[in-house]
Order: sequence, then C-alpha cells, then structure tokens
Amino acid sequence: MTSVDGILKELYEKRLRDQLQSAIKTIRRIERTSEGVTHEVGGKYVAFPIRVKRNHGIGARNENEALPVPQTQTYKQARVQLKYLYGSMELTGQVLKLASKDPQTFASALDAEVNGLKEGLKKDFNRQVYGTNTGVLATAVTGSTTTLVNTTPGALQYLEVGMIVDVIDSDGSTVNGADVEILTINLATGTVTFAAIGTAVAVNDFMVRADSLGKEITGFSQIVNTAGTVYNVDPASFPVWTGNVDAVAAALSEGRMITMVDAIRTRGGDVTVGFCSLGVRRAYFNLLVQQRRFTNTQTFEGGFKGLAFTTDEGDIPIVSDFDCQPGRLYFVNEKEIKLYEAEDWSFMDYDGSNWQRKITSAGTFDAYQATLVKYCELGTHRRNSHGVLTNVTEA
Repeated sequence: MTSVDGILKELYEKRLRDQLQSAIKTIRRIERTSEGVTHEVGGKYVAFPIRVKRNHGIGARNENEALPVPQTQTYKQARVQLKYLYGSMELTGQVLKLASKDPQTFASALDAEVNGLKEGLKKDFNRQVYGTNTGVLATAVTGSTTTLVNTTPGALQYLEVGMIVDVIDSDGSTVNGADVEILTINLATGTVTFAAIGTAVAVNDFMVRADSLGKEITGFSQIVNTAGTVYNVDPASFPVWTGNVDAVAAALSEGRMITMVDAIRTRGGDVTVGFCSLGVRRAYFNLLVQQRRFTNTQTFEGGFKGLAFTTDEGDIPIVSDFDCQPGRLYFVNEKEIKLYEAEDWSFMDYDGSNWQRKITSAGTFDAYQATLVKYCELGTHRRNSHGVLTNVTEA
C-alpha cells in the first residue's frame, strides 16, 4: 500500500455528514399553526390599530341624577417595520467550473454552498425568534482582550467557531472589538477565545454578529416583556401593552405554570403552545415522573410533538427548542403571532444574475459572489396574550 499510495484514488461517499446543530423548531411551528406568514407588507410599515382603553362612560345613578359623562375608547396604531437579513457567499471560477464536472466530487461545490447558507440562515432566524433586535449572542461576567467568560456555559449555545462577531461594551453602543473571529469555545467553562481586541472584556459586555447590533428582528424576549416600546406602542403610556413575566428563580412546578396560563387568560389571551429550553423540558419531564403522570410525547397540530401540559381549557404542547434561552418557558398565543415578509429567502438578482463577479479596490478576480436576502419582521397583535417563566431551575 505504501508503494502504490501515489496512484491510488480517493473515493468520496455521496452523503455529506453534517457536524453542526441545525434543528429548527419554533419558526416552523409559528409558520404552520399561527396566523402564519403574510406577504402583504408596505414599503415602510405594516400598520394595524389596537384598542388600549375601553369607553368608561359607565356608572350607576339614583333617580333624576346626571348621567355618566360620555367617554370614548382609545386606540393606538401599531407599526411593524421590516428588518433586512442577508447571507453572502463566494466561490472562485475554478471551483464553479471543475467541481461541478468532476464525477468523483461527493457534492457539487455550488449546491453544497448554497444549501449550507440557506440552512445557516434559517437556523440563525430561529435563534433570533427568541432574542431582541439588539442581537445579543452571549454576555460576559469577566474576560480579557482575547476571552469572554460567561457564568452560564449553556448560554454559549448561539456561538460557533469561525463566527465573526462584534464585542460590544455594556453601554450597548460602543464597539470594543469589530469583526472579531471566534477561535475556540469551551462549553464546560463557558469561555470563548477570539482574536485580540484593544479593550478588555468587562461585566455585561456582549457579542453580536458583526455589524448587526440593533438590526435583528423583534423576538420573544422583547415581545414577552413588561417594559419597552414595541411596534411604536409604549407600555408606559398604555399598560395593557405588556407581556406576562414570572422572573422568580425557582424550580418548575405545575402551580407556577397554571398561574401563568391564568394570568394570560385574565388579560384575554389563550395559550396554544409552550416553548422551552432542553433543560426546562427535562425538569418538566422529571416533574411528571415524580407524580407518576403519563409522560409519553403527543403529536399536536402541525405534526409537532411534545409533552402535554393539561389545563381546564385542554392540553398545551410543551415543545423544547435548542435555541430557547436556558431556564425559560414561554407561553405563546400563536393566533396572535405573525411573520411579516416581502418573500422567503431569495437571491439578490436585480443585476440580471444571482452571481456577480468579485471586484474590489485591489482589482477584478476570477471569483463570484451571491447574496440571499429576506425582508421580514416577527409581529404580535396582542402583546399581553404571551407569557414567560424565567430563571427556572433546569434538570
């Protein structure tokens, strides 16, 4: 074998073995079981009116007393502005020509790159569903000019080696490190090593995808909150426009879960699904086992499976998602969630081709670049019909 090594062929198996975590659950369920996806979007905003105050010209009177002073209901216009998401790729002319013709090539370079980018974009979009438009990937408790340390190793779930990020100061706007590549990730210690930046990482500094600060979609962490202006409506002026939050650091219990469901029902909502981290799903499973309850997963609307949480209004599926933050269980009314998009992921082709020649200040190259784009935003018509348990002890 040693003597003929130079003339032996390498034979590649046809199937590509992916080594990355690529599961996508939440956005698929939202697309299938909620109001779904609409392509009816405007050039600037999608606006819808919401009622934030009743007519309280109501009262009881004695005979011949003045009637209640007439009042009016109060309305507010919510505005959903689309966010602009992109994914770019580049291949040389040689790769495009040779890889597509070599009969021994185990995967076409073009197909592999395009399909891989699409999968990566969908995976990142599912991650954005749980966050805020700030785009925080991980938050530090300490660090140096080359490391970021997080107290919760599980909170590094959104980071991958090779990812290009910005390191943002705790003030939320100052960029301490721009276009920094992640070199290693230690999940056991919660430590990330990256290319050196000039300023040491401090408490509450955080990472975002490069140049994406404040530009991502509005996710559950922003929608299911008791504060903060969302879709142009400020809950400080209209308290009805808030989510329901139980932030007590404690173990999961059915009492705590039903209290949240009742809080949402009290405000006119109807919970249709619970989304949680893997650790919270394990905690719920253990809770059922301890009480000798039926713990087989059930198949719910849209073909999704999950453990059932029983209420007097029927069973609610508890669906685990890798992209959900640790220690959280979201109670969502999918009938009040909608994905607004101009269209699904598509190539930028206004130049007449999906691929454009690479031209920079250094010259023209035998290489071609393509970009996938999606103009979209996640919206809700009733912020108070969703809730979340945070700081849940995971199993």
